[in-house]
Amino acid sequence: MAVNEKKIRLFIKPYCGWCHKATKWLDDHDVEYEVVDVIANDDAFDEMVKLSGQELAPVIDVHGRILADFGPDELARFWKKLEQGNA
Repeated sequence: MAVNEKKIRLFIKPYCGWCHKATKWLDDHDVEYEVVDVIANDDAFDEMVKLSGQELAPVIDVHGRILADFGPDELARFWKKLEQGNA
């Protein structure tokens, strides 16, 4: 299964600069993903904490693979590992 065929969810806080950078990186790489606003949805916040073990955003869930509290460089490395099947 190609990375883009996997279910991808990006947990964000609307006023988070790192979250905006994550959405820009994903958009620039033509990745389809679902944005989950953890400020507007308490259940989503609880799920983000459960998945990542912390309360900081952004958190990305790529078919069960989690990357938490990251910037564009970490996302690029994570994505490369996913594409290689090493994440």
